[in-house]
Amino acid sequence: MTEKKNPSTGSGRDPKDDDSTAPKSEDGDTADVTSLEDLISAEGPDVEVADESELTAEEIAFLEAGERDLVADMRNDLARAQAELVNFRKRVERDRAANRDAVIAEVIRTLLPAVDDLYRAEAHGDLAGSPLELVAQKMHAAFARYGLRPVGEKGEAFDPNLHEAVVQLPTPGATGNTVADVIEPGYALGDRLLRAAKVAVAVPDGK
Repeated sequence: MTEKKNPSTGSGRDPKDDDSTAPKSEDGDTADVTSLEDLISAEGPDVEVADESELTAEEIAFLEAGERDLVADMRNDLARAQAELVNFRKRVERDRAANRDAVIAEVIRTLLPAVDDLYRAEAHGDLAGSPLELVAQKMHAAFARYGLRPVGEKGEAFDPNLHEAVVQLPTPGATGNTVADVIEPGYALGDRLLRAAKVAVAVPDGK
């Protein structure tokens, strides 16, 4: 019997029997695969992945130290943030108090001319027995509550930070500059000078 040849190959062998086109593994052997998954399995993994459970004691200690450092850094950041918040609150309170004192000082400064008139009238006895005497007493009490105090007294040493010398009086026997008379009293609100006292200054006689 004559063997029937395949017209495409010219031989009697079936192309399916030719393993030249069959998938091969990395070592060159023909792999028995029936799907893409089998082909990938035959090729083998491209990268070898280390088992995470196979860590040395040194590596574990390094990771634990890094974790401790991270926690310490977070605690330091939290403590720093809390300190900055406390400082911010203190700064706000300080600025608020300063603004309050500045506003009070400005209000009282505008009232000083009226206060001068009341003091002059009181010094001359014009307020005794009059309704203004009660008004003057209430104003004195209100100003004292805010810390207002007069500046400049006769006989005290002259201080250019508190006194404004209107006139100098050469005085025999004077050893230093002293306040001989208070022409217009000054006022201070706490440590803030609102107005310097206008005074006559007794100075040593140059003779």
